[in-house]
Amino acid sequence: MKTAFIVRPFGVKHDARGKEIDFDRVQQELIEPAMQRAGLRGDTTAEIARAGNIRADMFELLAKADLVIADVSIHNANVFYELGVRQALRDKRTFLIRCQADEIPFDLKTDRYLTYDRRCPETAVDSLAVGLAETLAGSAVDSPIFQMVPQLEPQDWTRLMTLPPDFREEVEIAAGDRRLGDLELLSVEARDFGWAAEGLRLIGQAQYYLEAWEGARETWQALLYYLPADVQANYKLGTIYQRLGDLAASDVAIRRVIDSPALSASQRAHGFSLLGSNEKKRWHEAWRELPDADKPLQALGSRYLRGAQQAYANGFASDLNHYYSGINALALAVLVTELAGAHPQVWQAAFDTPQQAECRLSELSRERQQLEGAVTLSVRRHLEELARQGKTDRWAEITEAGIKFLTVDSPERVAMLYRKAFEGAKALYFGVECRQLRLFQQLGVLPDVTAAALHVLSEVSGRPGVCSEDLPMSASPRVVLFTGHRIDDPDRQTPRFPPVREARARQAIKDALVEEQQRAEDGIVGLAGGASGGDILFHEICAELQIESQLLLAIPGDSYIDRSVRVAGAPDWVERFRKIEKHAKPRLLCKEGRLPSWLAKREENYVWVRNNLWTLYNALAHGGSNVTLIALWNGETGDGPGGTAHMVQEAKARGAKVVILDTRTLFDL
Repeated sequence: MKTAFIVRPFGVKHDARGKEIDFDRVQQELIEPAMQRAGLRGDTTAEIARAGNIRADMFELLAKADLVIADVSIHNANVFYELGVRQALRDKRTFLIRCQADEIPFDLKTDRYLTYDRRCPETAVDSLAVGLAETLAGSAVDSPIFQMVPQLEPQDWTRLMTLPPDFREEVEIAAGDRRLGDLELLSVEARDFGWAAEGLRLIGQAQYYLEAWEGARETWQALLYYLPADVQANYKLGTIYQRLGDLAASDVAIRRVIDSPALSASQRAHGFSLLGSNEKKRWHEAWRELPDADKPLQALGSRYLRGAQQAYANGFASDLNHYYSGINALALAVLVTELAGAHPQVWQAAFDTPQQAECRLSELSRERQQLEGAVTLSVRRHLEELARQGKTDRWAEITEAGIKFLTVDSPERVAMLYRKAFEGAKALYFGVECRQLRLFQQLGVLPDVTAAALHVLSEVSGRPGVCSEDLPMSASPRVVLFTGHRIDDPDRQTPRFPPVREARARQAIKDALVEEQQRAEDGIVGLAGGASGGDILFHEICAELQIESQLLLAIPGDSYIDRSVRVAGAPDWVERFRKIEKHAKPRLLCKEGRLPSWLAKREENYVWVRNNLWTLYNALAHGGSNVTLIALWNGETGDGPGGTAHMVQEAKARGAKVVILDTRTLFDL
């Protein structure tokens, strides 16, 4: 449903002639029925005055509302102020209404209005409903600011929303501590706010930097809901899908924006480079598993090779300062021309006639020569400019060494340049260059300089196998998450976990943990809260089985004990909690014992829902799909928000394995 924001006076006011106008009645009898007919829902400033910063909320609603209805019947300063804000931010879809009251201010005399009768406002409902619907459907500019200054462009309202400082701080802390689950939680929560797009952008950048590809995919995909043509989001998704192995989805994301006329030269070059990288991956996959003797022949005959080379060349042609696309275009041109020279029959087979094959090879040879000069100049200019500023760029230095690798016959010269470029470099730089060099090695192209470069990288890195085939991904332990009922208080009317059934619960949890332990080749880790009953039993059993567990708490220890641990007549639960607290690496969701201020509009009890989501996202972030939830549960909705039922529901929705220990049969209830 479309949204509206109503700008109006409140209560009964008098016009310049002393006549009464009941603006609340106008709202009830005219504006609300008309909005309903037009498919609109809306608020006034009265609806946002209860919590938060009313001015910030007002600006947000004025900026993002699909339509603003302004009642300018009387000279009301707040109404004129809010109307001015809207007309300065948005070029269209502002609708003015008035009754026959005060004289129209000079600055508004040229604007169009719907007039209503202050004594019978309901008589104008039909006219207002039609007017609102037409305004929503139309594209006419109604802001006098944008009418008078046609070259002025309306702002994207999502970019006008200021991120709350404490939200930004939470993201920065989570990113700095590599708390991937925290970032996923914040990504979900941010979507409820007017600043959602920029909040998601901040989180997505952090996840991308941390190479949390699944979380980053969800975050950037969510951003597209607000900004479908956002260049950064689509390009990030292009890379993310590439890393996840979905090249088709990567292509779709890139092509969604690459033809946009608003793209800068650098952005367009980057887009073509991503497409080139996808084609290069397809090309490599087509022959990498073949016998060594067949690799050059299959590689040369692949259409993906030509597609990759052309995409990179298009990227460099878009922006001659984009040396990354340039050196990749050059590297593939070298591969094509060298392989074509070594296997002329394979090259000719790709064309209708030998003349066509020869002509195309001549074109590529000329392009190779041109790229050598252009890429060399591009990198050199960049490094010289940085030197004047007292700065360095490791990627540019490596690119310069790579150019020499492609253009110099001297293995000694290449070895010297690679040694200089990679001395003290991080592992990331070695990985990227090694993948490129292995292509040349596998295809037998430039064998002498390739061997020299590989030898230097192995020596400088201090890791003899740094340029061998990629090592298998290290396995992750299985994450076992627990949720379950608290031990019953003495006055509980309907039993869920009677204290006399503790031994049965312990054995059931232990059996489930042992089964997960036996199935997991790389071990397991446990995550749970610290409530009396199932949570504490889980941590105790983990300690008994020598399973590492982590204690996740919604609120600080003493408050948590009072709320979730202490049981009348059973003080030992508090003692057991304190013992767990010492060895289970406790983590705290809300350090202040309450929701952060940017979540202040949420119900107070949302902290327990948030705790469930936080716990689940932390499990999924560590284990991916390798997550099991053990639930000690009677299958019913709990006593309050954020209970076991909610956790089971969310875990199933996220694809976790769920093991239910049904307390109805386990406890004979």
